[in-house]
Amino acid sequence: MSRRSRLVLPAIGAILLFGVAGGAPVAHATGPNVLLVCPSSPNDGPGLTGPQLDCSGSPYRSIQAAVDAAGPGDWVLVAPGVYHEKGGGTGVGVSITTPGLHLRGMDRNGVVIDGTNANANGPCSDKPGDQDTGGRNGIVVKKVDGTSIENLTACNFLNGHDAQGNQIWWNGGDGSGKVGLGKYNGSYITGTSTYYNADHMGMYGIFVSNSSGPGTISYAYASNMGDSAFYVGACPDCHATLDHVHAQNSALGYSGTNAGGHLIIENSEWDHNKAGIVPNSLNNDDAPPPQNGLCPGSTTASCTRITGNQVHDNNNPNVPGSGIAGAAPIGSGIELAGASFDTVDGNTVYNQGSWGIVVHDFPDTETPPASGLSNCQGGTGSGSGSTYVCLFPAQGNVITNNTLSNNGYFKNPTNGDLALVSVKDIPKDCFAGNTDTAGLASEPPAIQTLDGGPCPSSQPGSSPDAVLAAQLACASGVVTSCPTTPAAEYPKQEKVALLLPIPSQTTMPNPCSGVPDNRWCANGGLVTIGPALPEAPRVVLLPLAVAGLLTAAVVIRHRRRGRGASPDRLVRT
Repeated sequence: MSRRSRLVLPAIGAILLFGVAGGAPVAHATGPNVLLVCPSSPNDGPGLTGPQLDCSGSPYRSIQAAVDAAGPGDWVLVAPGVYHEKGGGTGVGVSITTPGLHLRGMDRNGVVIDGTNANANGPCSDKPGDQDTGGRNGIVVKKVDGTSIENLTACNFLNGHDAQGNQIWWNGGDGSGKVGLGKYNGSYITGTSTYYNADHMGMYGIFVSNSSGPGTISYAYASNMGDSAFYVGACPDCHATLDHVHAQNSALGYSGTNAGGHLIIENSEWDHNKAGIVPNSLNNDDAPPPQNGLCPGSTTASCTRITGNQVHDNNNPNVPGSGIAGAAPIGSGIELAGASFDTVDGNTVYNQGSWGIVVHDFPDTETPPASGLSNCQGGTGSGSGSTYVCLFPAQGNVITNNTLSNNGYFKNPTNGDLALVSVKDIPKDCFAGNTDTAGLASEPPAIQTLDGGPCPSSQPGSSPDAVLAAQLACASGVVTSCPTTPAAEYPKQEKVALLLPIPSQTTMPNPCSGVPDNRWCANGGLVTIGPALPEAPRVVLLPLAVAGLLTAAVVIRHRRRGRGASPDRLVRT
């Protein structure tokens, strides 16, 4: 439907007629339009949780159709159902190119944007024949500001011959080395996958790239990703906040390549991944490197903060994995890899088999992009061709007031609560006020008292610790033989096991909040035609193949163009 042909009603008329206005966009004289979307078939709705809404006469039976008809500032509301969207162009389910657009589901668990084929056996089917393996992304916001995506689930958008594999993506210019997206918001959203094989998997759950913000991702959940559940990258000054998010069963819980400046990761849970929170520097198309947490214009003040998080049990070798992310050192809670000037304060880190918090230089062996966007900025390059290495130093990081317990139980040399290996002398990394009631275990030993006094005057001497560097390589699985002590080893991948079932997540308390009156929302409240649908059993996730550990450098992730509470049960095949 074109913009000109949309039904326009004055505000008072909209209020009086919301019961009979159908799904046509309702326009207020001075306000935004509201476009309503219902499943294309009654068979796409049953079995899902959520409110029963009046879908009679709705002109929009796909999300993309409503998005295309919407203008800046408009709202697109989506009724519970399964949406097999393919209207966003090649490789995209739903494409948003209108600034200020608000896309909101009326129930987080009941509104499913599903990457499987339209004739799939149920929502987020795990069956091989139901998958679209050509390489697709789910919802993509392309270089427009002020958008919000809320209260819905995206699943089973897999990588393929075009790479892809991202469930929800704010894309400000992937691979361009430029920031092309500003303000955004994502809340009460889920990105996951029920399907895996070595060639086709979900790569990224919630993904933000090349954005200057301000942006917030909150009350979000992601799992079963081959790279990272949450990703923020390619933004020297991100103005981004991750708050109350939860990452599980992925190669990395969080990956932040070359993401710095104003960046906050707080009040969130990271568990049962291979590694937890991993800010990092890479000499790739997430240009420009390095990852640098300094406040813009400052030489000392950190604006990148990791605080108030619960980080635990990230020791899982049987997650999906691809490239360097698949070779992350297992058992690391918070890992600063070639990262600079980050503040890690007030987190609770426990049950990490290798290291609770580890800070280390990172030797990036990737081939730099031919575009020349990345030229080892912030690092030191050596070698040439296939032997080229860009060494990013870990420097100026402050690790304070974290509570640690039961870390290092793999019992390899250097395993423990805290660890540092860096050849850079100035500015040094600093550790202070971190505690473990059983006694703080660190490498080097007594890491908080090497120079005496509190941070920042107390800075442990940087150490080219060959033993720790070797153990990082062993934990990553990139070497075939590692020195061990009796009963000490790093877990090896057996078979990929996807988390099941998909955990039901808290839905938005009032999906009508802030929405202009329409036939689903009146006076700020929900208008239903019957009782809420009962919560349905969640889809069972089954692993379908074995993924071998991929050899690469010690840590993090591999850029694949186009991208991508404890588990209830894991099933292996």
